[in-house]
Amino acid sequence: MASILSKKQKKKGKYTLKELKSLGRDLLSSRAHINNLPLLLSFVSPDSPPQFVVESLLSLQSFFTPLLSQLPSSSSSSSSSSKRRLNDGDPSEKSGDDDPEVIYRAWLRSKFDEFVKLLFDVLVSEQSEDVLREIVLDTLMEFVKLGNRGKFHSAIYHRLLQAIVHSSVSIDIYSEIFTSKYFKYIDVRYFTYISMEKWVKTLQATIVSGDETMSGDKGSHLKERMEVTVRKIYHVLSRIPPLEKHAEDSHHEMWSSSSGDTVQKKPSDKNHKTEERDNNVLSPATIAKRMKLKFTKAWISFLRLPLPLDVYKEVLANLHNTVIPHLSNPAMLCDFLTKSYDIGGVVSVMALSSLFILMTSHKIEYPNFYEKLYTLLVPSVFVAKHRAKFFQLLDTCLKSPMLPAYLAASFTKKLSRLSLSVPPSGSLVITALIYNLLRRHPSINCLVHREITENSKEGNSEADEHDKKTREENTNKKPGIDHFNYMEDDPKKSGALKSSLWEIDTLRHHYCPPVSRFVSSLETDLTVRAKTTEMNIEDFSSGSYATIFGDEIRRRVKQVPLAFYKAVPTSLFAESDFPGWTFGHSHGSRNSCLDSADAKRQRVEETVV
Repeated sequence: MASILSKKQKKKGKYTLKELKSLGRDLLSSRAHINNLPLLLSFVSPDSPPQFVVESLLSLQSFFTPLLSQLPSSSSSSSSSSKRRLNDGDPSEKSGDDDPEVIYRAWLRSKFDEFVKLLFDVLVSEQSEDVLREIVLDTLMEFVKLGNRGKFHSAIYHRLLQAIVHSSVSIDIYSEIFTSKYFKYIDVRYFTYISMEKWVKTLQATIVSGDETMSGDKGSHLKERMEVTVRKIYHVLSRIPPLEKHAEDSHHEMWSSSSGDTVQKKPSDKNHKTEERDNNVLSPATIAKRMKLKFTKAWISFLRLPLPLDVYKEVLANLHNTVIPHLSNPAMLCDFLTKSYDIGGVVSVMALSSLFILMTSHKIEYPNFYEKLYTLLVPSVFVAKHRAKFFQLLDTCLKSPMLPAYLAASFTKKLSRLSLSVPPSGSLVITALIYNLLRRHPSINCLVHREITENSKEGNSEADEHDKKTREENTNKKPGIDHFNYMEDDPKKSGALKSSLWEIDTLRHHYCPPVSRFVSSLETDLTVRAKTTEMNIEDFSSGSYATIFGDEIRRRVKQVPLAFYKAVPTSLFAESDFPGWTFGHSHGSRNSCLDSADAKRQRVEETVV
């Protein structure tokens, strides 16, 4: 066996590209040159020069393509092949395992399987060039199209995706090809979702078994491998374009022509429906329904995996746009989103968009939603990447007129306190939010101005009736004490209704001019709703130092600050700065100072003597 292999390698090294082309032409011309087939297969290798691989690939593809419909399947027996051949109209042929034609076709089938395996090796090899990978991928997709007697060959396609996901080569190379060439076909997308669901289930079983049996270095290595695989699966899922709107009334382009070519719009004629069912041609509505089901199963299975933090955040950022509208039942995301919302921090902020859609559009209830939203108001959220969407949703969630007064007061007061510790852009969006809250909820306008000498006995009876003793202690505190508890996570116990928005008054003297100017908008009587309008939070939610600076340099001012004095000052301080003091310059001050210095020097000398 070793001598045969060495002889084969020796012959392989002697061939030139021109001779390789001649071998391919001879193979295609006559069955007498069938021995060229194993030799051409030996050149389909990552170690072969790219031009040799391409030349052998083209010859072998041209040879196998017209024979695919005649080759037995991998699991079929010789007897079934003979029976199929007799049904094709060739009764003169022998049947049984000793039939040379059956043996020949079985051998061809084994060589075709070997050819496909070699193509997978070249596709995922780090030595292969990108151009060669694209050629190999196109060849494999042609076999997917024709390899199952004209129908979509899901087995080859599943192995193809599996090789890509588990390869060490960057998946970006393959995803670009699929996105530009193949994901536009409805059947390619359909079987991609099926493959993804299978891998996720296999991965879940591997993770469970790994958690039970592996620990230490082996466990960490397994975890790293799993994270890489999860990232690649998400990369594939996120690149598949979802089914278009009104897909039930449109045609769908198929990659495999025997699957229906282009499925036409479904008519209402009953006779045509019967004919359509007989021809196994699915209607667009049926295709859309099945696609949505496979889309849902693939995504729900994926979201049950332990996602790496970067993938977790990216999923939450895009879930409300790319996943929820295309699920068969969006309520299936309830557990995932409520768990994400309970994590806290940036993850909760990013989960809010999708959870809000489920609550408003799909009648999903989330207990203590506002309490959790209240805890998300921390200084770090004002510099978060997705703060713009969060502030817009926060404003929407606080829009309902049915909101209790204590809840509206707690959000208003906490935002007011945060204005002291956030960037200027955060102070602007806080002012806009407080403006809208005061306009929507007249019951909290008592926070705008409250004398510090007042012993506030106002409050929310619902929040305080369980603890009368605490209420009495709070009302007996000295004037000037803020009853609001910033560290309290429960809005009912924050004591916001007993406080005032004194923090907003400090913004009048803010070092950033846009902030001090914008605070004056709260001086309007917001209880007169006919003369006021709500502010659009979107105009302020994306603010930053750069946007404030850009607005300031574009702002036209009537009086420009000058770098010199219009009148020469006669004193260092103005008399109004220090009432009762006089700052001036006298002509004899210098001489009097010299005289007093001489007198002091003389007294010192007399004392020494």
